[in-house]
Amino acid sequence: MAFDLLIKNVRVMDGTGNPWYKGSIGVKDKKIAAVGNLPCCAEACTTIDGKNLIAAPGFIDMHTHSEYPLLVDGHAHSKIRQGVTTEVTNSCGGWGAPMVGFARTAAQKTVDKYDPNFEIDWVDFDGYNRRLEKQGTAVNVVNFVGHGAVRAAVFGFEDRPPTSDELKQMLLYIEQAMEQGCFGISTGIYYAPGSYATLDEIAECCKVVAKYNGVHSSHIRDESTYNIGFINAVKEVIEIGRKSGVRSNFSHLKGIGPFSVGKSPEVIGLLDQAREEGIDVTADQYPYTASGSGITGALLPRWAQVGGRDGTLARLKDPETRARMKKGIEENYVRRGGPEKLMVALCEHHPEYEGKSMKEVSDIMGMDPAETALTLLADDEVSFVSHGQDENDLINYMKWYGICVGSDGSSLAVDGPLGEGWPHPRNFGTFPRVLARYVREKKILTLQDAVRRMTSAPAQRLRIKDRGLLREGFWADITLFDPDTVEDKATFREPKQYPVGIPYVIVNGEIVIDNGCHTGKMPGRVLRR
Repeated sequence: MAFDLLIKNVRVMDGTGNPWYKGSIGVKDKKIAAVGNLPCCAEACTTIDGKNLIAAPGFIDMHTHSEYPLLVDGHAHSKIRQGVTTEVTNSCGGWGAPMVGFARTAAQKTVDKYDPNFEIDWVDFDGYNRRLEKQGTAVNVVNFVGHGAVRAAVFGFEDRPPTSDELKQMLLYIEQAMEQGCFGISTGIYYAPGSYATLDEIAECCKVVAKYNGVHSSHIRDESTYNIGFINAVKEVIEIGRKSGVRSNFSHLKGIGPFSVGKSPEVIGLLDQAREEGIDVTADQYPYTASGSGITGALLPRWAQVGGRDGTLARLKDPETRARMKKGIEENYVRRGGPEKLMVALCEHHPEYEGKSMKEVSDIMGMDPAETALTLLADDEVSFVSHGQDENDLINYMKWYGICVGSDGSSLAVDGPLGEGWPHPRNFGTFPRVLARYVREKKILTLQDAVRRMTSAPAQRLRIKDRGLLREGFWADITLFDPDTVEDKATFREPKQYPVGIPYVIVNGEIVIDNGCHTGKMPGRVLRR
């Protein structure tokens, strides 16, 4: 057989968790046609010499927010260069579809920061997928339906339970999304409007997903002491799984701020206990002790967000209500470890503040930190990197057998519309950081187990049956990296840097990263459940 692509003289790490073995990989018609000890006389249109490299299945990013960045630029520079060949989008509750009512308004606001001329011309996931496929992507795309988007589409940013008719409409939207190929539902119970939902409401939504054997991926209600507390928030998602029968995944498992330090053993104990009871729970994680958020998400009380941004702006004009908002922000600064822990990532109206802490911005503006946040919020949302996690907890979570790798980032770039601001380095360095820092340097994970958590584990969780392993008949998503030199270069002070040590990335049989350079090809596909 003459192959379209032959990778020879390589260390094959197949994704199962087994150690590597020396062999070759032959690709034909976009799929893996042969793997192992191939004849030395094997012919191919293109040959890659894999000497000193590991060949692994393409990495699957279990948690991303790339649903709109990929429409702005499908080349997926910051992800494909990490070896990521599949992104799971619409995390934390939204916002790909349905594009109706408040959901459309919120989505348009997100899109405008990348491209003010961008037109949302779809309503459901069929429309979104057609738009994405028409424009093309370098990576494959997996969609979740966002509970926040569904809730906003039906009755906006209202702090109340849905009526029976509203709940019926929500369930219809979720059913439609699952029929159109979504792999599950994501909830952002920490964010408005998802935070206004009760456990029972979410369980009802998850029952629909469970019928399709889908996944519930949840940004839990509290990772600190915002409302019910970190431990109770973990218990809530477990209870949702118990009530609905849905398979559950904890998004970016972590605690935030001084009140959550040291709680990883208790959290892991709860997850182990749930699995012993037969409740199917897993989690994903990024390898950083800082999260990403914004004034609205991290500091502004949820009661102040009822009615969406228009409702928030109206409250800002009332002195008494503004004072109450300010008090809430002061309390939330404490939960985050103080304004010096929050580094501005994107501030459209004041780009000179990007890269500075909220404490530094407050000093520049001559205001206290809470008033600074309210003043900035009146102009626009401000996003920041929030330093507030404990390294020992991070390592404890990483060691847990049920963890996959997920960046919680987007497909960005070092320039152009996706190169604005001061983003979290996880957008550029999550996967190589695991391989460099936590495998090679700290030896927290073995190389084969780290690769398993990036490949077959998320594929198994999503029930993708023909990706995540280097196996004959599987789609040829392949990442080649040097285990001795792979490294993330993105830092908190200089985040827009691509990693090194990943010279080749292949998506559906086509070379997208060739000797470290992007070929411009966009062979990615929208995967449907």
